[in-house]
Amino acid sequence: MFNYQPMQWLFLFFFYSLFGWIFETIYVSVHEGHFVNRGFVRGPFLPLYGCGGIMMLLASKPFYENVVLVFVSGCIGATALEYVTAVVMEALFKVRYWDYSHKKFHFQGRISLESTIAWGVCTVVFTHYLQIPIERLLLSIPYNFVTVVTTVVVVVFTCDFMLAFKTALDLKDVLIYMEKAKGEMARMQKRLDVIIAFKGEDMRESIGDKIDGIGDKIGDIGNTVGSTVGAIGSGISDRLDSISDSLENSFKVVKDKINLDPTAYVGNVREEVLELYAKYKVIMARFTPGPVKNFFVWYRERTIEGNPTMSSDSYKGNLEEVKEKIKNIRKK
Repeated sequence: MFNYQPMQWLFLFFFYSLFGWIFETIYVSVHEGHFVNRGFVRGPFLPLYGCGGIMMLLASKPFYENVVLVFVSGCIGATALEYVTAVVMEALFKVRYWDYSHKKFHFQGRISLESTIAWGVCTVVFTHYLQIPIERLLLSIPYNFVTVVTTVVVVVFTCDFMLAFKTALDLKDVLIYMEKAKGEMARMQKRLDVIIAFKGEDMRESIGDKIDGIGDKIGDIGNTVGSTVGAIGSGISDRLDSISDSLENSFKVVKDKINLDPTAYVGNVREEVLELYAKYKVIMARFTPGPVKNFFVWYRERTIEGNPTMSSDSYKGNLEEVKEKIKNIRKK
């Protein structure tokens, strides 16, 4: 029982991964009310199910004649696999792809008593009933044919997994940059508030045409920021837009104050406002039309829609903003 050649083991891995994808895609699609191409990779595979299936066979093989030990081995093996996978993925991507925190008995939200028991039951049912006809089918297929098919699938799956891995890293970068951008923009806002309140009576001096130059440049700020804010609005989230809108209004207020009382905003103040605006443009350029725009156009179905329950302890608010934007894009 369960004595297979290397390529047969690989074949079974992809078979179980395909079965898991079909099962979860149907379940999540019904729950969400629309088709959801479930999983970490783009293709019709859920590697966790493949690993789980192989683990069940290997863990239960020494105890196959004892159903109780098969149950226990399934509980321990599958739960350990689930926990290690969760820890590794969170460490790499800063995102939790499943969360059992809502369950009554759980550990760190990564595993739960309910899922552990379910794994044990599945191991017994799987190894003593479902695997028997699967084994017959597998052994009836010529080994050379299995080798060719499995090799092709391995190549395709490897490319798919590499893309999915990069996708997850891109999402992590988006969340991290969103956090940094918000912090930098908040500091800009505080400084602009000070500049807006600044009177500078002691700095009054004749500056002639320089003031006109400042007014023109600040006017460019007022005209340009609007389109920049619109760009980020189509790229990230409404809540980040709110921060951008606040900065836009502050730049406009500075422009108005300079026009009304130019001698109160001279020297370093002029340079500082222009420097703040330059930094603001750099932040906006990082969001669109670069990697972040491509992220939403190319990856949204698989990374966000394919994992609707994903969460992040480190960047919870930012991830929720991304999810909200994805839903708005899909509705359009």
